[in-house]
Amino acid sequence: MAISARPRGRPKAFHDKTDQNTIQALDRGLSLLERVAARPGLSLSELAAESGEAVATVFRALVTLQGHGMVEAEDGGQLWHIGPGAFRVGNAFLRRTKVVERARQPMDALMRDTGETANLGIEAGDEVLFLSQVETHEAIRAFFPPGTKAPMHVSGIGKALLAWYSEMRVARILAAKGLERSTPATHVTAEALRADLAQIRMRGFAIDDQERAPGMRCIAAPIFNSHGEPVAGLSVSGPAFRIALEEAPRIGALVRAAADRVTQATGGAQP
Repeated sequence: MAISARPRGRPKAFHDKTDQNTIQALDRGLSLLERVAARPGLSLSELAAESGEAVATVFRALVTLQGHGMVEAEDGGQLWHIGPGAFRVGNAFLRRTKVVERARQPMDALMRDTGETANLGIEAGDEVLFLSQVETHEAIRAFFPPGTKAPMHVSGIGKALLAWYSEMRVARILAAKGLERSTPATHVTAEALRADLAQIRMRGFAIDDQERAPGMRCIAAPIFNSHGEPVAGLSVSGPAFRIALEEAPRIGALVRAAADRVTQATGGAQP
């Protein structure tokens, strides 16, 4: 009788995510790396205070990460920043998908056509993860460096993805993340958000009307895979005084056309 073998390299408890199957020191180190990435330039004592760990523990973790080039210290070792090793690891993630490469030219054109910053993002862990950006030359502009995350319900890209997700998937994300208020314009009830998602599907693009940050607007459209499923989103972001609501149909058409070009370039299909 044939006996099916487990996939090579995976222990019996591969799918068990309980505490006994995590390495606490590694977990603390990765959490510290995320903290340095989110707030570069913090001192050892500040990182220790924010993480709730002892200064000696944080120092050992930082030195270990520094040995792998994941973090580096400046100003005589006082302030900590992300190192080149972290860039190499992150860049490997970007190489997994051709969407970043194929989106670059449409994003450049979108920035020139609208005069605003163009962004590319995906969903990661029920949040929007920004992968790439083409900045406008305007002095006042939106800035979402690669690796920045945002809640789905306050992001133009997040809402563009949610609008084409299944109802079951939307419900799961809302249950997991909730609808925290970022500004007075944020949708904080499922009914209000779903009404907005219905409008997004009808017009083909999403509008973040100062829902994440006061005075900033974002217009976004989804990118689809070969099964017609939304897998990424393009957007333009800028100050509300430059992105007037009366301009939304014109800008939305440009954003949707750019997203459609990326869909086509990556072998995707409209749903």
